[in-house]
Amino acid sequence: MKINYPINFHKGLTFLIVLGLMVLYDNFTIGAWVYLALHSTYGFLWLIKDTIFPDKQWEQEIPTVQGIITFFILGLYWIAPFILISSGTVPPLPLVAAAIVLNIVGVFLHFTSDAQKYYTLKYKTGLITEGFFAKCRNTNYLGEVLIYLAFAMLTQHWLPFLILGLFIAMIFVPNMNKKDKSLSRYPDFEEYKERSGLLFPKLLISRNIQEEKTTA
Repeated sequence: MKINYPINFHKGLTFLIVLGLMVLYDNFTIGAWVYLALHSTYGFLWLIKDTIFPDKQWEQEIPTVQGIITFFILGLYWIAPFILISSGTVPPLPLVAAAIVLNIVGVFLHFTSDAQKYYTLKYKTGLITEGFFAKCRNTNYLGEVLIYLAFAMLTQHWLPFLILGLFIAMIFVPNMNKKDKSLSRYPDFEEYKERSGLLFPKLLISRNIQEEKTTA
């Protein structure tokens, strides 16, 4: 199967999982509703994105067993709504507002940068060093981190933060390093690497680049 099969199944199933938890624990507080709206919408938007501008790395063929394992690993993301809904915790409104803002920003960065990458590479191969990738080499991953950070914030529990940290350390960072290694074949990559951050935007130009511009 393709690796996007378990990923898409997980994204699409999130609405039913969260709604089912709300029914099971009779929890229809604002925190539960906001979580349902944010995570479910993200899942449905992901499915639309995968149809319109899919990521090639998620179209790789993998063994069925690996696909099943991938699905259960992604299921760790459902621990956040389980904790929030089963505990009956009601997050304060300022925290809810902050989580909504963070989620919207994350979805924006994630999807728009993926769209830029897809349509740029569709018509021209090579380094993408402008737009969303001018100061950050992995704006899409940054957006995804912000999305799940917002979900973790709503739970007010340490475990979802730990799970997100594990995903960053074991999946996101290795994928970003793999991407850097692939891009290193381009002559301009080292210069681009100097003026862009791996995950967070590098807002200050390095001293070496400033000196080069001064002497040019």
